[in-house]
Amino acid sequence: MSLIYYVTQIQFEFGAVKLLQQECERVGISRPLVITDAGVKAAGVLQKALDALPGLPVTVFDQTPSNPTEAAVRAAAQMYRANNCGGLIAVGGGSSIDCAKGVAIAATHEGPLKTYATIEGGSPRITERVAPIIAVPTTSGTGSEVARGAILIVDDHRKLGFHSWHLVPKAAICDPELTLGLPPLLTAATGMDAIAHCMETFMAPSFNPPADGIGLDGLARAWAHIERATRDGSDREARLNLMSASMQGAMAFQKGLGCVHSLSHSLGGVDPRLHHGTLNAMFLPAVVRFNASAESIQKEQRLQRMAHAMGLTSGSDIPEAIEDMNARLGLPSGLAAMGVQASQFDQIITGALADHCHKTNPRLASVEDYQDMLRQAM
Repeated sequence: MSLIYYVTQIQFEFGAVKLLQQECERVGISRPLVITDAGVKAAGVLQKALDALPGLPVTVFDQTPSNPTEAAVRAAAQMYRANNCGGLIAVGGGSSIDCAKGVAIAATHEGPLKTYATIEGGSPRITERVAPIIAVPTTSGTGSEVARGAILIVDDHRKLGFHSWHLVPKAAICDPELTLGLPPLLTAATGMDAIAHCMETFMAPSFNPPADGIGLDGLARAWAHIERATRDGSDREARLNLMSASMQGAMAFQKGLGCVHSLSHSLGGVDPRLHHGTLNAMFLPAVVRFNASAESIQKEQRLQRMAHAMGLTSGSDIPEAIEDMNARLGLPSGLAAMGVQASQFDQIITGALADHCHKTNPRLASVEDYQDMLRQAM
């Protein structure tokens, strides 16, 4: 059975952050805890959100790590309860939004966070008691502002997914103006994250035509504008299209992702210093090559349709085009340049095989398949 479900109310325009208080009133949040990180605060973006909340008693947690952890969730949840908060506002990239989703669970549910992880059978344990969330993305990558999932590193160091329709933010405020100051490399890495979402969900075999259409259009927007946004951070048209592509990728990936994400989730748990979007960019070429022979890919000409969206002649051109794009954007030449060692392969593969994205790839990967993908990505 295919479940097709779109639920988030989205405010999408330059200057939309000014609607934050209006959305708090609509959702019913009168004492918000704002979840953000030190970089967003230092860039002055947090203050823009706070300025849009005059008169509200606001508490701020600004210690979200680049890969959010259970420890950070626990600290923020304690702050939530101590200040009698009634909802969450996430201001930041995917890390802050995912951290807020973890807090939404931890502040209202008992037990360790891993109890609610998807691969632990925890999704049905996440109930409507979760704290309401308003998401204000400041990067164009994860699209977590419209997604039902969060990726968090739990206390045993596994990087796990948490999925429930109760976790979907009640409102997403997508203001491309908040991304104008994003540094070039972060623009590139988060933009490639959005591209990976659009491509992987389009390749996933589940039946969801709306997701396919949304993802394919998102891919076209991101591919056409990522270089412009990276080269000139003040390019408003490029920023708008990249933010839309990010949102669209996450709207679509309710259909499922695949080996790119099973590998990047696992490796991100092995070494939390590595950026998720950059890892996705490194894995994409090898996974596209691996998926090319899948029956569902060939039957529906999915590589050819992606190639058309990217302005390429043939689906076989996609892996090299991604590698060329990575180079032009200034991203690493491969995993080795990021410090990954072949000695880590077994640990990475063990995590990938257990990841929730493993089984939604159009071809089921074996240990040997993952070894080959890792070697190609090095």
